[in-house]
Amino acid sequence: MAAAGKSPATDVEVGDYSVRVSNPDRVYFPDLGLTKLDLVNYYLSVGDGIVRALRERPCMLHRFPDGLAGEKVHQKRVPHGAPPWLETVRVTFPRYNRHADELCVTKPADVIWAVQMSTVEFHPWNSRRADTEKPDEWRIDLDPMPDCPFDRVRRVAGVAHEVLDSLGIRGYPKTSGGRGLHIYVRINPDWGFGDVRRAALAFAREVERRAPDDVTTTWWRKDRDPAKLFVDYNQNARDHTIASAYSVRGVPTATVSTPVTWDEIPSVEPREFTVKTVPARFAELGDLHATIDDEAFSLEPLLEWAARDEKAGLEGPADAD
Repeated sequence: MAAAGKSPATDVEVGDYSVRVSNPDRVYFPDLGLTKLDLVNYYLSVGDGIVRALRERPCMLHRFPDGLAGEKVHQKRVPHGAPPWLETVRVTFPRYNRHADELCVTKPADVIWAVQMSTVEFHPWNSRRADTEKPDEWRIDLDPMPDCPFDRVRRVAGVAHEVLDSLGIRGYPKTSGGRGLHIYVRINPDWGFGDVRRAALAFAREVERRAPDDVTTTWWRKDRDPAKLFVDYNQNARDHTIASAYSVRGVPTATVSTPVTWDEIPSVEPREFTVKTVPARFAELGDLHATIDDEAFSLEPLLEWAARDEKAGLEGPADAD
């Protein structure tokens, strides 16, 4: 449970900005005794990495105002009263005739402000504020079904790596902070969400062709083999988000979605990457995604695969909503 009473606020200096952190001793992770200030210090320790992962993207915040023992809040809109230096980006939701001014991280102080607002997890869009309708990030989500062992996840990651290599595309892997792995690819922002999903599905089907005993692309969860891995292409749909690199996960063990090298994947143990261990890893290795913005890739080859599959009678992506 959250710590009783209120502890004095503390001012945290973050670059040129000062963020006042209220209740710094409030316990957020009861099993580990980790406090709000511990969370602040964690995000300061990986500042360059978390800012790179979130930079200029609309970002949904997963907040735990009373720590993990309390309610989880999914927050899109930046509340009134935010500091004037905090930047936002407006996104629209045509189906509901609504919009939201979401957090748009450009500096470490923005992240620490969000933690002050009880944010544990950061879930950015795969597009940036320059054009929120044109993604510049393709996300490959290796999502294990309930009975899928992690050895299978590792194996499928290797197959995904082979397919990317065959396309001449560089992917950047990370743990999900849970039981899966993610691979991120920078793409030219030339396509809308629908085409990115078509490309992602075509890629997933190629991985499935190469590893049919391990992989499924079946859309309906009830129809999937519970021992297989689902390559979740739908994480590229508009307004679908997953935890960013270096985001803490709202689970009792305080795991972190952590960048890894391809060479690490055969032996990686995601449970070892936590708020307590990742700072030292980051200090030693730096940000393993530091070069992710150096080169962007075309989706044209994958869209050709998608057209081939559709011509052969395979359905396109199911409705994401």
